Amino acid sequence: MKVVAVGGKAFVTGFVLSGVGGEYVSSPAEALSRIQKLVTDPQVGLIMVSDEVSKALDAELRSLKAQRPTPLIYELPGPGSKKEKVDYRVMLRSILGV
Repeated sequence: MKVVAVGGKAFVTGFVLSGVGGEYVSSPAEALSRIQKLVTDPQVGLIMVSDEVSKALDAELRSLKAQRPTPLIYELPGPGSKKEKVDYRVMLRSILGV
């Protein structure tokens, strides 16, 4: 299974240097397009998305997560992002529709 990072140049470059595949994007719309392609690739097991693009795609990413169990779509803070507290129970409930 492949791991792919999607985000801005600084975010993706760090992962590419460590051997992970990467998709550079410059806008949330471009990121959504790339993520939708990656979701259909049976070789991709994990998609790591920078928070700089994932915040604008919150509803779309939740929908993709709810529709498909794999690949796992995981949102990570990008370089220079502020630390945020995440309520995983709320996130899981919204994904499951509970």
